[in-house]
Parts: sequence; C-alpha cells; structure tokens
Amino acid sequence: MSVATSWGTTAEERALPFPCDGIVDAQACYWRGVTIDAPRVVVFRWLCQLRAAPYSYDLIDNRGRRSPQQLTPGLDGLAVEQRMMFIFDLVSFQRDAHITVRMRERGLAPRLFGDVAVSYTVSPTAAGTRLVAKLAVRYPRAPLGWLTRAILPWGDLIMMRRQLLNLKGRAERQPLKTDN
Repeated sequence: MSVATSWGTTAEERALPFPCDGIVDAQACYWRGVTIDAPRVVVFRWLCQLRAAPYSYDLIDNRGRRSPQQLTPGLDGLAVEQRMMFIFDLVSFQRDAHITVRMRERGLAPRLFGDVAVSYTVSPTAAGTRLVAKLAVRYPRAPLGWLTRAILPWGDLIMMRRQLLNLKGRAERQPLKTDN
C-alpha cells in the first residue's frame, strides 16, 4: 500500500469493517489515521465540529473563513441528513464511536469526485484515542474518472492529513465542556 492510500494506518485497521462499507459500490478505498492524546469522547466531540467546517485548509475548503477554534455548543446534536463539511450529508453515527458521511448528490463535487462515503471512527487505546477514517469511492465515468483516479488519492491525502492533524491539535488542547 502506498502512503496515498493508507497514511497513518495499520494493516489490521484497514482489515476492520467500517460503517461506510456497502454505502457506495466502491472501486477504491483510502484510509487515514492518527493517534490523539485525548479521551474518545473529546475526539468524537471534535468530529461533530465537521458540521461547521472541514478543518483542513480553510482558504481552499472553508471559503476562506477560519474554522472554529473552540467547540461550538449544539454541534454534537447529530441527526441523519445534516450537512457536513459543505459537500457531505451525515448518513449514520454512533455517539463516541463513528460519524459516516456521503457526498451530496448535487453540485460540482460528485461530478468531479464520484460517489464518496467516509467513516470517521474513534476507538480508545493505551495512548489515548485512534481516529481512523476510511473513504469508499466510486469514480465518475471516463474520461474524468481516469483523471480522478490518478489525482484523488494524493489530493485527499493532503487535505485529510491536515484535517486529522487539526482535529488532533484541538482535541489535545481543549478539555471537553458539556454544552447540553
């Protein structure tokens, strides 16, 4: 496996079932992972922030606005079909375990990237929490599909690596304050 398809993950993690399995008739899958020195509940709460912003490169994917630096009250009130990161809808979740999203059917993103589902999973470890994401992708039709197949693994690696490291940094810096 190349770094573009499996950054920060182990073979054991890639062999696990993920909630996004079966949502998309996947032609390819990509995994990204990071260990976070914070409790699982804190990491999951930061995942809920994806309702407000993508947390990768704000100039590129957050319309130039800065992603929230603090937890936003109420964003952990998840419900299926909520918009996440502008181009995804929440399709399933289990509190303190996973958030699974699917690319919205309308707009430019599905025409460029195809049908994409992503599961962000959190699990406790001796060192804190493992945050592992799996992308399941069905590429758009050729010829754009050929280009997407070549570019998506590296482009997603750049964007999601930044996203996971940003979430890691915030989770490790900010203790969880209940907002319910």
